[in-house]
Amino acid sequence: MNINGKPHRTIWIHPDNSEIIQIIDQRKLPFKLIIEDLISVDDIENAIVDMHVRGAGLIGATAGFGMYLAVCKSSEDSFKKELMVVGERLKNTRPTAVNLQYAVERQIEVINSCNTLAQCIRETRSKAQEIADEDAAMCKSIGEHGLGIIKEISDKKKGEIVNILTHCNAGWLAFVDYGSATSPIYLAHDSGIKVHVWVDETRPRNQGARLTAWELLMHGVSHTVIPDNTGGHLMQHGLVDIVITGADRVTKAGDAANKIGTYLKALAAKDNNIPFYVALPSSTFDWKISDGIKEIPIEQRDGNEVKYMDGLLDKVEQKFLIMPEKSSVANYGFDVTPARLITGFITERGICSASAESIHHFFFR
Repeated sequence: MNINGKPHRTIWIHPDNSEIIQIIDQRKLPFKLIIEDLISVDDIENAIVDMHVRGAGLIGATAGFGMYLAVCKSSEDSFKKELMVVGERLKNTRPTAVNLQYAVERQIEVINSCNTLAQCIRETRSKAQEIADEDAAMCKSIGEHGLGIIKEISDKKKGEIVNILTHCNAGWLAFVDYGSATSPIYLAHDSGIKVHVWVDETRPRNQGARLTAWELLMHGVSHTVIPDNTGGHLMQHGLVDIVITGADRVTKAGDAANKIGTYLKALAAKDNNIPFYVALPSSTFDWKISDGIKEIPIEQRDGNEVKYMDGLLDKVEQKFLIMPEKSSVANYGFDVTPARLITGFITERGICSASAESIHHFFFR
């Protein structure tokens, strides 16, 4: 992804100090671009919990680098025992996103295979970088497969603008590079297809308004930010051709957990005969569960995210109370879209239908 013409990833090892992990502090976007140094497991944990980083793929990559930092701080005598505790800590930071658990477990496998601390430092650094590189490569492939869907719509519309609606941020900032839902959009734009993106603001953290819109602006993609509940109206009036979202966890039967409000978009798309696709790397599938509504843990976040909003006033970012301070708040972070409402999954391997049979055949044939 380019920022003002300069290529960036969302996470990387400091070029001058291999025991420092650098990230873009996404809390400050779009008003400031802040590069933050993470030097300890506590820093990694806080970055994930407080959403300096967010999005399934990036959370996983951050956890992978967190395990590497933990090894760097460990002692020779008891590093394996210490790192099992760290792994559990990191797994519990964001319970809905399965990529986080996947990355931690891959690092634990590496740690258990090591004989010395020095070997473990080398091997976990290599594995953390591998996890990050795989994430970027998978997202690029997602874009290549999803491009065909957008091109088909463009051809049917005889080259007129393809209107795409997305919810939350499943873009470059949610992964290491490219993004999932946005990857096909970027490739379509770059190939000359006329695209326009309806960007849900995505309350309460406004990841759409603050992050997706900023990404699209940097890439030169036409877009319009809308309040979260506008999508259904646009669909009724023929102003949406396709909905593409990301996911934080998908069951082996095809139920998909994503940012709260995604389920309502899927219902509206179904009612208006609009294709609803979920773009995701295969690492987001949870092969252990089938019923997303019953089995996917739904994170409940701090109510202050709903009570307060951040914004600029006189060029200074400030926090504003937007409701009665003593009113109670429920802040569910995610909801689950049943497989029956999903047209298909766009993955790094290709596109498959949202059913247990199709998913199993696609990944295990």
